[in-house]
Amino acid sequence: MDNRVGDLLVQAGLINGDQLEEARVAQRDHGGRLGTNLISLGHIQETALVEFLSKHYGVPSVDLRQLEVPDAVIAIIPADIARKYTILPVSKTGAKVTIAMTDPTNVFAMDDIKFMTGYDVEPVVASEPSLKAAIDRYYGSTHAVELKKVMDDLEDDFDADLEVLEDDDELDLEALEEGAEDAPVVRLVNIILTDAIKRAASDIHLEPYEREFRVRYRIDGILYEMMNPPLKLREAITSRLKIMAKLDIAEKRLPQDGRIKIKTRIVGRTKDLDFRVSVLPTLFGEKIVLRLLDKDNLMLDMSRLGFEDESLRSFEQAILKPYGMVLVTGPTGSGKTNTLYSALSRLNKSDVNVVTAEDPVEFNLPGINQVQMKESIGLNFASALRSFLRQDPNIVLVGEIRDFETAEVAIKAAMTGHLVLSTLHTNDAPSTINRLMNMGVEPFLVATSVHCVVAQRLIRRICMHCKEPVQTPPAALMNVGFTEAEASTLNLHRGRGCERCSDTGYKGRTALYEVMTVGEDVREMILAGASSYEIRQKAIQQGMMTLRESGLEKIRNGVTTIEEVVRETVAS
Repeated sequence: MDNRVGDLLVQAGLINGDQLEEARVAQRDHGGRLGTNLISLGHIQETALVEFLSKHYGVPSVDLRQLEVPDAVIAIIPADIARKYTILPVSKTGAKVTIAMTDPTNVFAMDDIKFMTGYDVEPVVASEPSLKAAIDRYYGSTHAVELKKVMDDLEDDFDADLEVLEDDDELDLEALEEGAEDAPVVRLVNIILTDAIKRAASDIHLEPYEREFRVRYRIDGILYEMMNPPLKLREAITSRLKIMAKLDIAEKRLPQDGRIKIKTRIVGRTKDLDFRVSVLPTLFGEKIVLRLLDKDNLMLDMSRLGFEDESLRSFEQAILKPYGMVLVTGPTGSGKTNTLYSALSRLNKSDVNVVTAEDPVEFNLPGINQVQMKESIGLNFASALRSFLRQDPNIVLVGEIRDFETAEVAIKAAMTGHLVLSTLHTNDAPSTINRLMNMGVEPFLVATSVHCVVAQRLIRRICMHCKEPVQTPPAALMNVGFTEAEASTLNLHRGRGCERCSDTGYKGRTALYEVMTVGEDVREMILAGASSYEIRQKAIQQGMMTLRESGLEKIRNGVTTIEEVVRETVAS
């Protein structure tokens, strides 16, 4: 039936032949219905597909997001049958039950339901994604079902509370290891890790408090509370994660860092994933944060990162120079690593030698010599950089300039025929210049070595599956930086909220960029001891697009919302 529907969609002009073929390939690789793959690839809107199916099958359609189904109706069909056929009972009238389904011609499903329940079946059509979300909502997600079973097992297995040891108590390592390897604990930790992957989380936070143990995921830059495992399992879960990360489970007083490598199967595809693990002792136990490093999410095409055209040209011109320094600035989690890796990918050719000093090395890049810093044995950025200069490099990446020693060596490398890429933590591009001088670097060294500074932030994208126009008062638009003329004519968008974006209205992120080229005028200002504000004004006069202006451009293009831009930027 899928193939017939696909051809009819092409005939109706809703998709083209290439899009149909791409969806069929995705269906072969990952499974699922053809319509679902068309939606996930962005070739058709969910509402348009459901409307088409309704007309094609001659049955009404239903929007499950707008429907509240009574518990008595849900109880008519067991959860396993609902999942088996991807169906949901939506109403009951007399001896007739109305069933939402993706394929109203599936007589086997309707016969099964009629035989099992004794009700006549009347089908209505809904999309597969909305049906699966509704099944999870009313019957509990597959992860929730598994989690409940794990929790039940844990309650049975852990009749006695685990004792929270004081600093001067003797640690029972054997008990810790046994608890960590207990099957329900292992399953619970696996659920936490795989659920985070499925939800496209970037970080997992496991936080112990006096009376609760909280698990939160950071999704598109925002933290969401996901579950509260029993407090008595805190030690077992913590020990399990520390064992997986090859950390010392007996050490509870000092921070520790490690890495977990796992292989898992997501949507029919095997993925190798890394989790960067950070353990921090807190008042009520060890807080663990896991950063998910998924190479599939690494965007190495600079044209897709979020650069405006002129900003991208300026950045490319800077990194294509044979020597000098290019700095990328922004807070933790603003996408600096992705930007730098994209630049390295652009520069990485067989005729150049690229070396990097990173702490930690987040992704392995073929053809690039990457070095992991180890402060405990004296391998820091400054010492690594000195060694690099004896390795005949063309391009050097320094993970972060943290102190005068690293800054001095990096600047000398940039002045002796090497292209140096690095990061700093500053609020915007112009203030980076003063930050270097505050570290103790001489103004003439900064002026002659630094060619370009990029400041960036990450903001959430409007979900493309529930995007809709929204009316905004002109005064509000003028407050964020639009002109009066533009504010009166501008059309804005927002996400209504759907199952694809967990009803947030946002899905995925893009970057805002502020690219400051250090030309002759700015160099003279640096030598004269100009302030960050003066350098900023000169850069704007010369055409630099600020972070706020980059955000306004993305609002114009319907990529994001005013709220997101205001959250991450300040007015110029």
